[in-house]
Amino acid sequence: MEKDYVLDLLHKAVDHGHKLGADFVEARYDDLTLTTINYTNEQVKESSTKQRRGIGIMIYINGSPGYSFTPILEADALKETTKRALGIAKSTESLLTFKHKYTDRPTIKDSIELEVKIHPKDVEFEEKLDMLKRGVACAKEQVGTQSTIGLWGELWGNKLFVNSEQSEIYWTPLLFDLRFVAIAMTETTQARGSDEEGQSQGMEFFKLKGKDPETIGTNAGKYCKEQTEAVAAPGGKQRALVGPRMAGVLAHESFGHLSESDFVITGMSPISDRVGEQLGSEHATIIDEGITKYGGFFLPYDDQGTKTGKTVLMDKGMLVGYLHDRSTANKMNTETTGNSRAITFMYPSIPRMKNTYFKPGDLSIEESVEMVGDGIYAVGTSGGQAGLDGAFLFKCSRGYLIEKGEITTPIKDAALSGQILDFISQISGVGKEMDLFTSYFGGCGKGGQYPLPVGLGGPSIVVDEVLVGGE
Repeated sequence: MEKDYVLDLLHKAVDHGHKLGADFVEARYDDLTLTTINYTNEQVKESSTKQRRGIGIMIYINGSPGYSFTPILEADALKETTKRALGIAKSTESLLTFKHKYTDRPTIKDSIELEVKIHPKDVEFEEKLDMLKRGVACAKEQVGTQSTIGLWGELWGNKLFVNSEQSEIYWTPLLFDLRFVAIAMTETTQARGSDEEGQSQGMEFFKLKGKDPETIGTNAGKYCKEQTEAVAAPGGKQRALVGPRMAGVLAHESFGHLSESDFVITGMSPISDRVGEQLGSEHATIIDEGITKYGGFFLPYDDQGTKTGKTVLMDKGMLVGYLHDRSTANKMNTETTGNSRAITFMYPSIPRMKNTYFKPGDLSIEESVEMVGDGIYAVGTSGGQAGLDGAFLFKCSRGYLIEKGEITTPIKDAALSGQILDFISQISGVGKEMDLFTSYFGGCGKGGQYPLPVGLGGPSIVVDEVLVGGE
């Protein structure tokens, strides 16, 4: 579909919305291609390519929003979609407790294409399958596995945005995700190890040192083998070194959602009305950013046409801000942060995260381990839960004992739990190495919209006390 043709459709939808009486109109177009390859037990279990293409229209009238969408890219279909959106806005106006109003801003005209050397769309299926085969072979070399899984996922395409301010924004989403899982049975348990890389980059990424399929597959097999020899995690309150992947989940799931402005405005978040308060230790700085120098998901604009930039949520333990869309920023008399996002054109955008992470510090991994002394090293996570009260429980997919300042024995069946503000107040040191990634097979869930691509990760974090579930 030609870009100029779609832009013309979007402008016509905005104009039609105003003719019907709308105060403000946003029209956005998504054209996304998603490819999945599942290589399980050395057979292709799934190979699929899907396209998500369509236009969504958001109408505002007297502060009441109405949203509708269509996959039909024709002028008549857009008129009907705009009319439906207006009808929804009018019908819900009397039920609103929060009026959606914007602060006027200048017209934005921008076009951003993510530049890569080797785009996944230009790489043949056979080459991607060969990557999976090579990684799986390396995983099997590490341990006598009963099962192996190799997964490839990619998302790429185009996004266009037009609104009543005559803004025109175009950008090109892209991410890939390569992961391997190795599973082995012992006499008493099932051991599992995995490793993955997900980035908004070109396929040249896999030529970087330590990022090739062989290394990722070898790691999965190695971690699986470690689990066959692992001891039960010690239970109770422990000093801990929390690895980048686990730290990223804590920053996103446990703190990031609390900072989303829709939860803040309604008073559902425990950090509502607490800007300026010291909520964590001086070592805790949490950032949400659209385009980072560390990797993650490439997000130059949100779905309201706001440039994303960097938002500091917590600065050296002090709460300094929240994540806003245009209407919540107006309500709270602050700047919008570019956090209005939707998973596809079929959904209205709501306050969501971008790339959320703890700011790196100055500790090497050796210094961090020595600082813990005796405790655990929680490297990865395999799921869990977090509540809007700040409580969390996350399973540790890979971990080790730290004894006398050294990493020693692999542990199993560990889980970290607690309250995120307590956790942040116990941070006593932060590593300098960053690991930020994105995911095709996972992502953020909120308001029935899952999975939304986000970036998470960070440095390793030394925490003086966290509750560990184990023996």
